[in-house]
Amino acid sequence: QLKLVESGGGLVQAGESLRLACAASGLSSDRYAVAWFRRAPGKEREGVSCISWNGDYTNYVDSVKGRFTITRDNAKNLVYLLMNNLKPEDAAVYYCGARRVFSAICYLDGYDHWGKGTLVTVSS
Repeated sequence: QLKLVESGGGLVQAGESLRLACAASGLSSDRYAVAWFRRAPGKEREGVSCISWNGDYTNYVDSVKGRFTITRDNAKNLVYLLMNNLKPEDAAVYYCGARRVFSAICYLDGYDHWGKGTLVTVSS
């Protein structure tokens, strides 16, 4: 059974950086797209970024473009989200999600495996 575990969250000041990691285990194949979502208090879950199964395609929500970078290391079953120039509005619980795919791109919806999340707090 696929299991996802996030790590790397913490408290930072605005303008600083964090790198989140999503560790996957129990994969039946490597054809999984992975995405990062976030949920801030009182707000709906938001898709932040996704990466295709081979890492060749990435997608970002407009609010993080140019600041966040998603990468993956399939040999280690890890997906990273490097978050630079963090803003107070980036504060949220960040979750990684995975979905089996048969295409070379990824989408910010349709994920059916989830981790429990890691908290990112950004002080102004």
